[in-house]
Amino acid sequence: MNPSAVSAVSPATGTHYTRGAALPALLASRIVILDGAMGTMIQRYKLDEARYRGERFKDFGRDVKGNNELLSITQPQIIGEIHEQYLAAGADIIETNTFGATTVAQADYGMESLVREMNLESAKLARAACDKYSTPDKPRFVAGAIGPTPKTASISPDVNDPGARNITFDELRASYYEQAQALLDGGADLFLVETIFDTLNAKAALFALDELFDNTGEVLPVMISGTVTDASGRILSGQTVEAFWNSLRHAKPLTFGLNCALGAALMRPYIAELAKLCDTYVSCYPNAGLPNPMSDTGFDETPADTSALLKEFAQAGLVNLAGGCCGTTPEHIAAIAKALSGVKPRAWANYRDAA
Repeated sequence: MNPSAVSAVSPATGTHYTRGAALPALLASRIVILDGAMGTMIQRYKLDEARYRGERFKDFGRDVKGNNELLSITQPQIIGEIHEQYLAAGADIIETNTFGATTVAQADYGMESLVREMNLESAKLARAACDKYSTPDKPRFVAGAIGPTPKTASISPDVNDPGARNITFDELRASYYEQAQALLDGGADLFLVETIFDTLNAKAALFALDELFDNTGEVLPVMISGTVTDASGRILSGQTVEAFWNSLRHAKPLTFGLNCALGAALMRPYIAELAKLCDTYVSCYPNAGLPNPMSDTGFDETPADTSALLKEFAQAGLVNLAGGCCGTTPEHIAAIAKALSGVKPRAWANYRDAA
């Protein structure tokens, strides 16, 4: 069953969706499970430079090890295996392997010309995995992952020139549009604008998505997830989570929340704040605690640790969607899915039942 084959109106946003139409009702009925980290899983394969390159790029003039998005082209079987492990663990939504698949990010490797292919192939891999695991009772969804890029539209890269910028809004918008178009063509059910550290970057991505919807007639659910970078409770461009929400709520996201940077314990007060503020579904997919280079995954928390923390979030009525970011594995996602099973999803004051 392809969950994008029908259309529906979201009770949270009032938006008519042409894909991912089963998601609003699913979010209304239970806590939805997102997958875990892609990078953590790729590290398990211990790939060297040659395996990143594959036969096609064996003579490429620059090092490409670490360019995980390239693996959707050179090692598609690995990316497909990772997707299937998360689906087998109980994930309802899997993210495409496209966090850095923009011309802005791929400039670091000199692979800007491959961006459309990277996104298209990544979406196809995720689509095939979801189609394999979807059933009428448990549809699975492909989230087209849109990362923040390594450049920021709001912050100067030069401490001596506060007005300096290394990228413009229009450059970001064009880069995001190219990515989103390929993800759409590859079969994405929704878009996830994630790990936002600069709200202006996110606005460029959302503007590009609006353009894409206008140009294609397709309207997909949009999920937005920011990252609080330290104990100040602010994203890197300076906004509190309340300001962050108010800056982007006009986009009528299906879900709004936080991921990355912090483990669940440190993220809790900010999720609790969003749970009070947001008139849409709230998402939370934290890291597996704080970084620890001595750990196998690079992070300390076990599946039991992370799932226990997220269960408390759920029982407190804070979340509608939960998953994992850096350091999390299929074992973490399986534990989260089990722990949150049967716990009622968060509701809010003006919530309208999807039924």
